[in-house]
Amino acid sequence: MSFLISDAMAAGPDAGGQGDPLMSLLLPVGLVALFYFMLIRPQSKRAKEHKELVAGVQKGEEIVTGGGILGKVTSVDDNFVALEISPGVTIRIQKNAIQSIMPKGTIKELK
Repeated sequence: MSFLISDAMAAGPDAGGQGDPLMSLLLPVGLVALFYFMLIRPQSKRAKEHKELVAGVQKGEEIVTGGGILGKVTSVDDNFVALEISPGVTIRIQKNAIQSIMPKGTIKELK
């Protein structure tokens, strides 16, 4: 009847090789640390930089929105920015839609 008993169980409970419990926690802790340093930390750093960029927008700066619209800031409110995209054409966008601030003269170079 030895075919009903597996070889690992036949050796006894101590021979199964139960390792140190600290070593069994090493892999999950390592994965959490890896996710933190590879995903969470860089994302929060980018979010902080974007928040500072949006807070520092001033009248007269040339910006690009998340949708790719290039324009010059004509006024700044708490949540919205008036953006002149063409002479006489002004749109209002949310501050969070600002993707980047362009160097001065970018609009003139494109014309």
